[in-house]
Amino acid sequence: MQRRLSGRLVVVQVLTLALFATLLGRLWYVQVVGGDAYSAQARSNTTRLVTVQPQRGLVVDAAGRPLVTNRVSWVVTVDRSALAVTDVDEQVAVLRRLATLLDTSYQRVVDRTKLCGEDGAPKPPVCWNGSPYEPVPVAEDVPRDLALAIAERPEDFTAVGVEQRYVRDYPAPSGVNAAHLLGYVSPITADEYDASLDSDDPLTPSAAIGRAGVERSYDADLRGVPGTTGKAVDSRGRVVSEGDAVAPQAGDTLVTSIDATVQSLAETELRKAIMTARRTHDDVTGRNYEASAGAVVVMDPNDGRLIAAASYPSYEPDSWVGGISSRRLKSLYSERAGTPLLSRVTQAQLAPGSTFKPIVTAGALEQARYDTGTRLACSSGLQVGNRWFKNYESASYGSLTFDRALQLSCDTFFYRIAYANWVKQGGSDAGVKTPDPLVRMARDFGVGSRTGVDLPGETAGRIGDRTWRRDYWEANKAQYCKLARNPEKIDSAYMRLFAREFCADGYVYRAGDAVNFSIGQGETLLSPLQLAVAYGALSNGGTLYEPRIGKAVLDADGDVVRRIKPSKAGRVPVSKRHLRYIDRALKGTARVGTSSWKFAGFPLDDVPIRSKTGTAEVQGRQTTGWLATYDRNFVVVMMIEQGGTGSGSSGDAVRTIWEGLYGVKNGKVRPDKALIEGTEPSRALPKVDADGRVRRSP
Repeated sequence: MQRRLSGRLVVVQVLTLALFATLLGRLWYVQVVGGDAYSAQARSNTTRLVTVQPQRGLVVDAAGRPLVTNRVSWVVTVDRSALAVTDVDEQVAVLRRLATLLDTSYQRVVDRTKLCGEDGAPKPPVCWNGSPYEPVPVAEDVPRDLALAIAERPEDFTAVGVEQRYVRDYPAPSGVNAAHLLGYVSPITADEYDASLDSDDPLTPSAAIGRAGVERSYDADLRGVPGTTGKAVDSRGRVVSEGDAVAPQAGDTLVTSIDATVQSLAETELRKAIMTARRTHDDVTGRNYEASAGAVVVMDPNDGRLIAAASYPSYEPDSWVGGISSRRLKSLYSERAGTPLLSRVTQAQLAPGSTFKPIVTAGALEQARYDTGTRLACSSGLQVGNRWFKNYESASYGSLTFDRALQLSCDTFFYRIAYANWVKQGGSDAGVKTPDPLVRMARDFGVGSRTGVDLPGETAGRIGDRTWRRDYWEANKAQYCKLARNPEKIDSAYMRLFAREFCADGYVYRAGDAVNFSIGQGETLLSPLQLAVAYGALSNGGTLYEPRIGKAVLDADGDVVRRIKPSKAGRVPVSKRHLRYIDRALKGTARVGTSSWKFAGFPLDDVPIRSKTGTAEVQGRQTTGWLATYDRNFVVVMMIEQGGTGSGSSGDAVRTIWEGLYGVKNGKVRPDKALIEGTEPSRALPKVDADGRVRRSP
């Protein structure tokens, strides 16, 4: 018995010694062999990196005037980690006191502190999309006195902080608005963040990105590089100390081709023209013109750079600073308010009216076998099928050549060209792929295609040719055939007839479609910028440029990161002889043509402006006026929706812009009074001083 107990004790002792040996060996391995690796892992488990957002880069005009800068804003934050260590009643009490001071609801403050994606969190941008270890902003742009009052009462506002952050500011030199050009920024969404992780330029969860205008187009340049700061946390996620920091790198400066003085003048004159049109009686409808919207473009035809571009109605560019309310956002999309967010410069889709005739002239001379000596009747009207197409205001001018037809804007002259072209192609029986020289020339001038401008959201417009007619019918025939079978559901006699005819043969490209196309009416639509690019080609000898607002990117020291060079989109297939002919014809429009009454007394010998008016008629709407003008240095195009004739609605405003460009005073050119030094667009870049201020180069 004694011997058996001794044996068992020996076994237990051996096992105990073996376990201790194993434990000691493991401890030696962990502390000696793997000590460094485990130590590093432990440190990483207790250190959280918090992103520090950089200052966003500046946006300046061609002369260095600041269009978008940054300013310091007082921001109230809540530290989730610090708040979590207090009891629930204290958390509620703190947030309720804070909501009262901020004049908002308790639930709104709570929602702002919740992480996007966690249970009960609202949708972005209300929820917090950043790191859970950095203070969450619950109120921006807080008045200084209120911010300091919160900061001075830490005992009442546990975990609440007050700090200064940079937000976008708009100095508005010369009173410019330029909202559609500049755009705005707002916090990144969760989906955008996830998508960026697979890109070459991943974003941080708390980043703010450009949403429109150059803020979006040049976001990667303006955004800068975020910094980081380390925060040591305990096992419960509470911050216990600060770690190493990496300073953020501010974004680069974007130099634009916009001239603030010209932009301000263009905005002022556009608004003035619209207000004048709204006080003007429309003899056709018996009421004043609605003048619902408009746009103006000032462009350098020699490289496509935009000097000014304005859309009306507009909005305040700082609307998104500190967050935008749903009510305010709804108003910016409101049709009743004129859809202020819509840029008429790049997104309007409108019939160009008679400003389209120079393009048709180029097609007729170059590809339809007409010549500059061709004479056609400018009668008061032309019978096409069973419809009488009248000349505007039923005027009759006898036999004309192309140049006089352009100057007088004779519709029936161009009707005859288009009708003869339609018959030659096979009329209604021609297939959708039948070559059309007038349509081909329109495409060559960029109609129906995006210009490639460095602004987001540009529309392509369209050409209402045989292909479009067939595609439109295929897409809509079911709807109109259903209406045709139930005419009692249609109140309008016109719509009952239209539905029946469209259902039967809406795919047919008729003679009426062809003649409407020739004067910029019907289904052909374009934007003011597209028209400016086309007229730029008439000015510079046939080159189409992709419009550009960006001119260069500068770093913090003022060194050029890159120049944004002009880009050629192509050339129009028009001979120099025919381009010169069209140019001379349009030069006469301001002297003896449809715009001459608006340019009386203007020094046309010193500033030989070429011009073309346009008045587009649309069923159920008042006429939209266009005025396209250019010389060798500038293109100026203005459009006013439902504002009357082109020269009547825009003539005074366009003339005033030209007077500003060349310093015209009392009928004489005064270069010292010109808005642009040297009376032509500058190619130089502004300089950056050592203190960061941007100034114009000598």
